[in-house]
Amino acid sequence: MNNNNLSELEEKIEYHFKDRSLLELAVTHTSYANEHRRENIAHNERIEFLGDAVLETVSSEYLYLKYPELGEGKLSKMRASMVCEPSLAIIAKRLTLPQYLRLGKGEEAMGGREKDSITSDAVESVIGAIYLDSGFESAKSFILKHILGDLKREELYYDNKTRLQEYVQERGLKLEYVLISAEGPDHMKVFRISAVIDGENYGIGEGRTKKAASQNAARAALEKLCI
Repeated sequence: MNNNNLSELEEKIEYHFKDRSLLELAVTHTSYANEHRRENIAHNERIEFLGDAVLETVSSEYLYLKYPELGEGKLSKMRASMVCEPSLAIIAKRLTLPQYLRLGKGEEAMGGREKDSITSDAVESVIGAIYLDSGFESAKSFILKHILGDLKREELYYDNKTRLQEYVQERGLKLEYVLISAEGPDHMKVFRISAVIDGENYGIGEGRTKKAASQNAARAALEKLCI
């Protein structure tokens, strides 16, 4: 990735790195690293792990302070909805992050830039990169502005499965989630699940976990139902 692309991305995320190699690491998917093994290129899995932890801490603090009347159970559900894979994938698209990802040719051919599992991980990787570049407060500022700052935009923060369940229950319909496939090695498995209402497929979702894939399937079904 050239410096012009990195500069463009810095403008989009509104953060300029002291160590730009951290940003390059954040947008490097495992598929790219695997196809360039001889160049000893690192991928973003470790930095994503770090970013995930920072995001959880910041979102937990945010909700704890904003909603003093809520108990642990409700706060946990809100946090899960706010930072779930579909929500982070929406954030990634708003930041145009997918277009800057370094993907292997195989992953590129399979539409990797459109996969929520990949784009949501990239958001967490960027958070981890900012944290390493200039500390917790800078990462917190990014999260508050680009992720938690959109809390009032309800399309980002909802439990798709709950909304779909409420819809079918009100109409006496039957909803089930059917596993279509589970592909890839254990540490990088991608699940495909279908949301089936009264025997008819209403949406298919992908995710790195069955839970995430089910949420994506429910979101697809809600979009088809226009609700």
